Formats: sequence, structure tokens, C-alpha cells
Amino acid sequence: MATTTAAQKRVRAKVEYDAFLAGCPSRQLLDRISDKWVALVLAALGDDACAPGHAAPGVLRYSELSRRLAGVSQKMLTQTLRSLERDGLVTRTVTPTVPVTVTYELTDLGRSLRELLRGVKDWAEAHMDEVLDHRREYDARTS
Repeated sequence: MATTTAAQKRVRAKVEYDAFLAGCPSRQLLDRISDKWVALVLAALGDDACAPGHAAPGVLRYSELSRRLAGVSQKMLTQTLRSLERDGLVTRTVTPTVPVTVTYELTDLGRSLRELLRGVKDWAEAHMDEVLDHRREYDARTS
């Protein structure tokens, strides 16, 4: 019987990912990236404009993200940033200043996902009026 190396096992598992199967780990990732705060954090960090006081676009402090994302609680933003960092989508940089400066930036992996989610965000903004019309028609028919 031939021995399977760890690399071969990873390749086979990657080919076998199927989100339609209940136990597939890609479902956890789909759950994560379908969260509205994830999409909005990625969009905010991907903005091409430089934040005031930053040399690079897309680098934001926690407080800047919090202001940009109206309605997000401190707990939810913290949880979202931690999960994105854990998944390798965001890097967190701590600079020893007084007070300490913490910034967040998309990784290459995060930028690739952001491009996909940007299309969803743009679609939602472009079609919101149409969706609202359909909701009103549906509600009128079913009330």
C-alpha cells in the first residue's frame, strides 16, 4: 500500500471541498465572508484613498474603522477584526507609541476577497430601489 504524503492529502482534500456537503469546512468560510460586517470592513480597508496621517491607502486604525462603519458595536468590530486576522485576510500592526497605535490592513488574500465582495456591495447599492419595489409588491400581495 502506497503512503500518502501530507502534501498529497492537502491536494486531495482541496479537490474534494464541496460546500454542498454538511461537513465541508468551506461552509465555515462561507458563513464568515457572508457576514455584513466582514464585507464592510473589507470594503473600508480596501478604499484607495489614504486616511489622514497614513502613508498608504487602506491602512486604518481601529477608531477610524469604527467611525467609517456606522452602527457597528465595539464588540462586533473587535470580533470581526480578530476573525479576519485569524483567517489571514487582515494584518494587525501594533506600533509602540504613546498611546499605542494599532492599524489594520488587508493581506493579498483579503484583497482578492475584497474584489469579489466589492461587486456584491456595488450590486446591492445599484439595485436597492428595485428590491424595495419588489418587497412592497410582495407584502401587498401577501397581507
